[in-house]
Amino acid sequence: MLQRLTLFFASRKGIILAGVAIGILAPVLQKFGNPPNMGICVACFERDIAGALGLHRASVVQYLRPEIIGFVWGSLIAALFFREFKARAGSAPIVRIILGVFAMIGALAFLGCPWRALLRLAGGDLNSITGLAGLAVGVAIGVQFLRSGFNLGRASKTHQFAGWILPLIMLGVLGLLIFKIQFADGGPIFFSQKGPGSMHASLLVSLAAGLAIGFLAQRTRFCTMGAIRDVILMRDFHLLSGVAALVITAFAVNLVLGQVKFGIAAQPVAHSNHLWNFAGMMLAGLAFALAGGCPGRQLFLAGEGDGDAGIFVLGMISGAAFAHNFQFAGSPDKLVDGVAQAGGLTTAGMFAVVFGLIVCLIIGFTMREKI
Repeated sequence: MLQRLTLFFASRKGIILAGVAIGILAPVLQKFGNPPNMGICVACFERDIAGALGLHRASVVQYLRPEIIGFVWGSLIAALFFREFKARAGSAPIVRIILGVFAMIGALAFLGCPWRALLRLAGGDLNSITGLAGLAVGVAIGVQFLRSGFNLGRASKTHQFAGWILPLIMLGVLGLLIFKIQFADGGPIFFSQKGPGSMHASLLVSLAAGLAIGFLAQRTRFCTMGAIRDVILMRDFHLLSGVAALVITAFAVNLVLGQVKFGIAAQPVAHSNHLWNFAGMMLAGLAFALAGGCPGRQLFLAGEGDGDAGIFVLGMISGAAFAHNFQFAGSPDKLVDGVAQAGGLTTAGMFAVVFGLIVCLIIGFTMREKI
């Protein structure tokens, strides 16, 4: 029975099922309260967790997102059930945390991870096109490094408990959310009273969706960065079929729910500065390629015992703190008296994206086996 299920999930039908599931659940989560065109956004949700913990003080993006907890635990459950849980670590941890930091800075310059870029497109936000183009270019650069021998080194088998650390951290975060513990007057824990952080589906709905996606994604190896990488590197369209299924399904569900709004200006939690949408996602795509997976994939790997992926996740959460504390994150377009005002990046944010690209290029060039 387990073997038959394993073969199904590894098939084209399995990866399409995962894409369809995400394409249904993300718009439904939006309908149930998550922010517009942000039914699921791994980068945004990790940023919200960082804010709730007080790592940054942007009051409009602070909430302990159950979906992230569900992704890790859904993957953990799948890995245990199919006997794939394997504690391993030790592959360039300091480099991975730096890549996680800059991946988040790039994603927040665009205002979304690869998943949200796809979901924004499925909701009619045409700004996502330049973001997705930047993502593809960043991954393509990363592929060239992979072709020339880029390698962060091998992870080694380690103590079983080490593989449980990130799932247990997420369990602790769930406890903080359920009991709403306040450690001082006024927080932490912080919860947004307005803005995207105040918009969320119920805990049970969000957690159930996260668990389902985590389970399916762990079994199918769903990864948006990996889809682009595999097409460029091997002309393999297996993962891309799941990504296509996500977009098509999400668009159809958004149409049914009345959540499609085509346009560029004043889209929900988005800005129309195309240059920095492109550059931000190029940085994110390059960092994801060098680290070996998109932010969702890193959570799923961490759930199955990969401590290096867990380090990358902590790097992204730290990157969210840097992005908001130092004003690196993009600001959305706004409507003022019926007139659209373009958002974008501060000068500091532009510098951070360019600096991140330089750092990632240095990592790529200096960690190759073939020069």
